[in-house]
Amino acid sequence: MAIARHGSGVAAAVRALASQVHPVFMLPPLSASLFGGLLADQFSLPLAGVHLAAVFFGLYTAHVKDGYVDFYGRGEDDDHPLSERGCRLALAGTSVGFFACTLGLFALVDVWAALITLPGWLIGYHHAPRLDMHPVTASIGYPTGIAFALLGGFYVQTAGLAPVVVALAVVFLVVLSGIKVIDDSTDVEYDRSIDKRTVAVVLGRTRARRLAYGLMFLGMVAVLAMAVTMSSIPPSAALAALAFGIVAVLSRNADAELATMLLIRGSYVFLALLLAAVWFRPLA
Repeated sequence: MAIARHGSGVAAAVRALASQVHPVFMLPPLSASLFGGLLADQFSLPLAGVHLAAVFFGLYTAHVKDGYVDFYGRGEDDDHPLSERGCRLALAGTSVGFFACTLGLFALVDVWAALITLPGWLIGYHHAPRLDMHPVTASIGYPTGIAFALLGGFYVQTAGLAPVVVALAVVFLVVLSGIKVIDDSTDVEYDRSIDKRTVAVVLGRTRARRLAYGLMFLGMVAVLAMAVTMSSIPPSAALAALAFGIVAVLSRNADAELATMLLIRGSYVFLALLLAAVWFRPLA
């Protein structure tokens, strides 16, 4: 049986496998991993590369498993490029890649480097059809993966954690959870029909949106507080919070789909400006 549902041969298989690489969702966790590494006083590119590869394989696992469940299990999607056999082979291959990287971190750093990386695969593999059925885990699954990517990126460089890294990981968790709540409100009717209890299903769209923007506001306030109280976070980090805040305000009156698009791209700007502030310290 072929790996691809459409077409045959190596080229079709490669296209089907490549279709599960979703840059919009992969960029933030990969950037968080790199950001965590750059926060360290000493930066090793090989260690960063191994951790980046592990994060990539964890994300790829999530995308393949989610597509497999949505198409072959729930009948939610109209089409899927991978056959059932292709999905199983892709899951096996990406899992082997992830655990090879994790073992590499164990050998190169220590056991804690491997353990702090492991949640990336656990969340990705179990997100569908388990974690995405509960309002809390449906909202914080992806953001938690990004938080661990940041922590892991720093840990593999230093074999330790610092308060500023933990604080930033919490900020990303809170802000991105707010965005995820908005994103989930685009599918309320369908989610309700399959007993998928997202925050928007449980609270309704209006209250879910209020909660989401409250979380994002809390995250921006935390960044401003860190810029004032933490020497490792320069004052210029406030520009990152300001930029994201502007995007959030512009998205307030948009429908859920457009708001999600704006907020995701706003999170890219937020992360980029925060990285530039910490790395280059322009106002220090």
